[in-house]
Amino acid sequence: MIKILLFAGLKDRVGKSFITLENGPVTVSELKKELEKVPGLENLTNVMVAVNETYANGDVVVRAGDTVALIPPVSGG
Repeated sequence: MIKILLFAGLKDRVGKSFITLENGPVTVSELKKELEKVPGLENLTNVMVAVNETYANGDVVVRAGDTVALIPPVSGG
């Protein structure tokens, strides 16, 4: 199982702070495509991904037991 942590607007849109998936192993790019099927996560193009607390590009492999964080762009003032 892969735990997906949701932050900021993603958390608000999905209504949960995390979700789990049974997928694995998959690349970050493949995982993002799968997650875009979840209501509220339809467009993850600009979302940063961290795997086990390290920022990850699309080629990084995610395995069962990993924790993935989805970090949307934020602005503030």
